[in-house]
Amino acid sequence: MKNLVASCLIIALGILTASAQQKTVKYDLQQMLANKQLDVQNREASPLQIAGKTGVKLTARENDGVAWLNGVTFSNGVIELDIKGKDVLQQSFVGVAFHGTDVAPTEDVIYFRPFNFRAADPVRKIHAVQYESLPNYDWEILREKYNGQYEKAIEPAPKADEWFHAKIVVEYPQVRVFVNGNPEASLEVKMLSTTKTGKLGLWVGNNSDGEFANLTVTHKP
Repeated sequence: MKNLVASCLIIALGILTASAQQKTVKYDLQQMLANKQLDVQNREASPLQIAGKTGVKLTARENDGVAWLNGVTFSNGVIELDIKGKDVLQQSFVGVAFHGTDVAPTEDVIYFRPFNFRAADPVRKIHAVQYESLPNYDWEILREKYNGQYEKAIEPAPKADEWFHAKIVVEYPQVRVFVNGNPEASLEVKMLSTTKTGKLGLWVGNNSDGEFANLTVTHKP
């Protein structure tokens, strides 16, 4: 009986320890911007407050841009946020960068191409959500060497110019992407980077602006 009780206590302690190691944080992006807690690179950021969305907007500019969350380190876990791009061909690349380092650009990225969400062209449509690992595996290299593996369509597809909810689940080396509460992943890939932890940020691509709101991150060991 004593051994049984001891075993139950060990199991209970293990569950408590695992629970204690997991932490869910809601990041007020607007407040972080006001407090200069966003490290905005190659973009300008402004506060965003519209229709229940509290966050930030990043301006458009040539080349990629990112707003890193100062002091936030992300390894494994769940990243959830609302994102809005636009229906302009080749000018709306919006997403999240994670496992970033101080050597730019070195990060993993999950991003979306809203202008392809509901494209009539089936080839464009399968280029809706993309994984890339910079600098060695950008979208061009991945499309050339692993066509169709690191980018997929989104079903059901959101409207290009409306808000959508993204849930990015990182369990190194796997990453899965869910959109608008769909229990089936739109994209599931094995990460190409050996980096397992690093900075977390809001990401926009070449000539793209983007709106980001309601960021919640569950940090797991």
